[in-house]
Amino acid sequence: MVATHFYWLLVGILVVWRITHLFYGEDGPGNVLVKLRRAAGNGFWGSLLDCFYCLSLWIAAPFAYWLGEGWKHRLLLWPALSAGATLLERLTDRDRSSSSVEYLEDEENDNVLRPEPNAAEKDDLRSVPK
Repeated sequence: MVATHFYWLLVGILVVWRITHLFYGEDGPGNVLVKLRRAAGNGFWGSLLDCFYCLSLWIAAPFAYWLGEGWKHRLLLWPALSAGATLLERLTDRDRSSSSVEYLEDEENDNVLRPEPNAAEKDDLRSVPK
């Protein structure tokens, strides 16, 4: 019984991710999905199609209703399906940097979080009364 529930949870996550990814970032046959996103414009529907996280919540809702076995189960399953789809998107998104730290670059110090103050700034810091 538990294995069956887990199976449907995984299937639900995959389906929610696939449909969300399809509407969010794919062209579709004959560029039909590109045309759909353009037709949606800048209003509610357009902004919904531009946000993977928002769209996954809307896509997950009917699947949570269909897969759930009662209102408590459905309410918990709804964000779980969206979260699973979000995790899959983050794991498969090639554009996202693998590092969560962004480094500053300057001519003197390559790849530092915060460059050291130059000599003039150090003098200014020493002259500040304490």
